[in-house]
Order: sequence, then C-alpha cells, then structure tokens
Amino acid sequence: MKTAEFVSLMHPDKICDRISASILDECLKQDINSRVAVETLGGHKKIIVMGEITTNANIDLKSIISKEINNKSFEIITNINHQSNEIKQGVDLGGAGDQGIMIGYACKDTKNFMPLEYELSRDLCKWIYNVYPYDGKVQITVDEQKVKTILVSWSKVSKNDLEKRINDWFVQKSQSNEKIKITEDYNLLINPIGDWNLNGFDADTGLTGRKIVIDSYGPRVSVGGGAFSGKDPTKVDLSGALMARKLAVDLLKSIDSFYSVTIRVAYGIGIEKPIMLEADVEFIKYPTENQKTNFNILRGQMRHAEDPKAIIEMFYPNNIIKILDLKKPQYKELSKWGHFGNNNLWDK
Repeated sequence: MKTAEFVSLMHPDKICDRISASILDECLKQDINSRVAVETLGGHKKIIVMGEITTNANIDLKSIISKEINNKSFEIITNINHQSNEIKQGVDLGGAGDQGIMIGYACKDTKNFMPLEYELSRDLCKWIYNVYPYDGKVQITVDEQKVKTILVSWSKVSKNDLEKRINDWFVQKSQSNEKIKITEDYNLLINPIGDWNLNGFDADTGLTGRKIVIDSYGPRVSVGGGAFSGKDPTKVDLSGALMARKLAVDLLKSIDSFYSVTIRVAYGIGIEKPIMLEADVEFIKYPTENQKTNFNILRGQMRHAEDPKAIIEMFYPNNIIKILDLKKPQYKELSKWGHFGNNNLWDK
C-alpha cells in the first residue's frame, strides 16, 4: 500500500511558502539577478520573515506579506540581511549556492508521470478547495492501484457537504474517462474528530519548507531536505530538483520498459559540476516483479543516454537556469499545488 497527503492553500505552512515565494517574485520582477533566501514563520497574529536578500529591487516587504495574509491585524517582523560575500564569490563564478542532495522522479502511474496516490490526493484537494477555500487536508491510500482509504479533514464545512463533494469528484473522474477503482474494503473518513472551524493561523503555526514532501512527490520518493520556496535559482535546492525531474521524465519517455526513474544529484557549495549524479531505474514487471538498476551518470554508465557528458553539463547551475527559464517571476504559483506534474518545462 502507498499513502500520500495534500494540503489546501490556506494551510499555515502553505501560506508561509507563498509569502516567501512572493518576496522572491517581487525581487525578480525588478532585478532578475536577485539573490534571495527568505524564510517565513507565521501564526497567532504574528508573522516573522528572516533571511538574506541582495538585489537592486526596491521592495516593500510588509506590503507583500499583508497582501498574502489579507489581514491587517497581524504584527509583522522582518529581519533581512545581504547574502554573505564568501558565498557570493563562489556563485558569481557559476558554482552552486549551497551543498545538498536533490531528487527527481517520474513514473508511469499517471499521465503526468506522478505517483498515483499523490496525484489523487492533490486532485481531490483542489476539487474541494474550489468550492470550500479554507484550511484543509486530504490523504489517500492506494492498494494495487485501487483506492483503499480517503481521509479528509477540512475546516468550516460539514461532514455531509464534504461527503457530497467527494462523491461528485468520483462522478467527475468517471465522466472524464479517469474512473477511480476502489478496493472491496474501501473506507471514507471525514473530519474524524468532528466538524471544526478554528483554522489556519488562528489554530496553528506555519513555516516555509515544512511541506517539502507535498512539494515533491509524496512519501514514496526520498527528499533531499532543502526547502523550495523563497530561494532564487542559484540555490540548487529547487533548481537542481527541477532539472532532476526533467531528466527523469526524459528517460522515462525514451524507454518503453521503464516503469520509474529516480535521479539523485549532489552539489558542493561554489562548485559548478555535480559531485554525484545517478539514476535508479525500475523496469516494468519482468517477468513477475519490477527490477531495479542503478546507473552512475558521472561515470558514463547511463547507456540509455545519448551523451552522458551533455547530461552532466545540463546540471551546471547556470545551465539549469537558462534551460528551465528560472529567472522569471513564477515562484508564488509554483508554491501552491506542488512543484511537479503541472505541465511546466521540467514536466515535459
């Protein structure tokens, strides 16, 4: 069995992601070479934004933050400094803005090459949010490609209304030729502790990057650990993960026998060339079980790739930025509904 969850745009962690990403977007609108790394902590009538920004942009942080929370009664605290000159000198030469490990993944569960349990959770979460735009969560468990359990916890909506909305989702999926199969012991759980109204920042705190698993592929796939939102593309936490997704999709589409591809890439701060780049390939059941093979791309072991050297160069930070067009404002939108499987350049 496999389980994944998704949260609505009004979940405290997602609001914090959106604030950090909005600050980055505003910097890039005015200065595409902005260096940005900002973290947001919010909850209980207080927002704190800290980090490093080096930019020629003239931005009003408190105005950006107030717009995202749509609440003038919050106390807003900011503490922003410039990027370290010691980091800057390595990045200016084309090196990575930090060390770290990034993961890219693609599989043939769904048309957009995402894990089934993740895609169903995201889809149902969007479906509910379109009518009930409040703080909420969806969690779906699948067993052999069939839905076994749906768990929905959603604020300001009655159990009966949520059940009707979920049933409508099943009907809508059937009408669009995406019929969802369920197990014989299928279970639907709605607001298990009862209907609830105290939500969002009034009930909980949020933090940038805390939903890194939701931002990625769900718990089926490992995460490198670096938060995605609020970082300019020289920080390879996001940009390296986006290129890893692109390579995973490219390889999956190129070989019919591949069921899934996992790309792992590692960087050293200030260093242009990745210090690790490898692919784990899972083949479609042959003869009875999926078989896995590991390829070290840096050693030229990826026989399915036409030019391993060109693949390695794709992962140089400046090349990632150019290939994927990452200097344009787009990060608030990316922070909303996951960074993969949304028909962006790295998903095609």
